[in-house]
Amino acid sequence: RAEFVGVGLDSGEKGNPPSKFTRVFAKAREHGLRIVAHAGEEGPAAYIREALTLLHAERIDHGVRCDEDPALVKELAAKCIPLTVCPLSNLKLRVVKDLREHNFAKLLRAGVHVTINSDDPSYFGGYLTDNLLASWRGLALTENEVRAIGRNAFEASFLPAERKAALLTDYDAFWASSVA
Repeated sequence: RAEFVGVGLDSGEKGNPPSKFTRVFAKAREHGLRIVAHAGEEGPAAYIREALTLLHAERIDHGVRCDEDPALVKELAAKCIPLTVCPLSNLKLRVVKDLREHNFAKLLRAGVHVTINSDDPSYFGGYLTDNLLASWRGLALTENEVRAIGRNAFEASFLPAERKAALLTDYDAFWASSVA
């Protein structure tokens, strides 16, 4: 147990709503594990809501279909619930037909704590940097938005608070020196 921080729900969402896994996630919470759930990529926004209310997920992997439910988008932003978005896998899975159609920038601008991530890079064709650069270019993200995405990633991590604060200080210092 000492080696584990959290447990996540992942893989194909079709036919596998979070509600099927409530007992196992309740057990994980009893053991003090942090909860993450893959929801709202291939499954509907309702899966995100289930992951939050039934599994008590602290972070949502993907979550891009949250915009089907405007109240959910507002809730994600207000509660600072991170979405770990993988734009290139969303493209490969045809969640979007063109990266320029991706809702990532829209969610970021609505205050949702979105992050850029990779998802099985050898299969979906994109490591973290590839996903970030493709999103920056395809979605016309500003430098300040890219900076916010990085901060969101640190804040979404399950690092101890002291370590997270130190890394955020270093991150902000990096940006301050690169802008100067």
